[in-house]
Amino acid sequence: MPGSAASASVAAKEGLDFCNQLFAIERELHDVTPEERHKIRLARSRPVLDAFWSWLKTQAPRVLPKSALGQAIKYCLNQWNKLEAFLQDGRLELDNNRSERSIKPFVIGRKNWLFTNTPRGARASAVIYSIVETAKENNLNPLAYLTYLFEQLPNIDTTDPGELDKLLPWSATLPIACRVYNN
Repeated sequence: MPGSAASASVAAKEGLDFCNQLFAIERELHDVTPEERHKIRLARSRPVLDAFWSWLKTQAPRVLPKSALGQAIKYCLNQWNKLEAFLQDGRLELDNNRSERSIKPFVIGRKNWLFTNTPRGARASAVIYSIVETAKENNLNPLAYLTYLFEQLPNIDTTDPGELDKLLPWSATLPIACRVYNN
């Protein structure tokens, strides 16, 4: 019987299976180059996405629009171009979990940041958070990296882009003491 809880449960499982297939492919691509990942995604993930799109279009008129499944289907269809974006470049991730984890400490600590009640305070917080999170993403020890920056910045010409490039979190010239993992 269409629209029943049982059929919605089956449909929800079918939708979840498409997502699980995409994540399974991504797990297999963990150690490949971005170029290889891009090619494999086009060969393997694109057909899954095409089938998922067809499934969504078929399911949309069969479910109650305000039900959880109906809202999920509508959201997915409305955000489709964003879902497909990971196919455009092998460096892109299927989900945004890593970026969400990066901002989580800031969200949790927002009451601690009440001193940012001025534009200068807010800007200072944003700059520090950006530096710390970018350091983490580049496998740096944030404290060691910030210490290094505070020691180096007063002694360089900050108008020279070449000098500043040497201090960026992805620079190969950073001292080993800044690195979390000794590569």
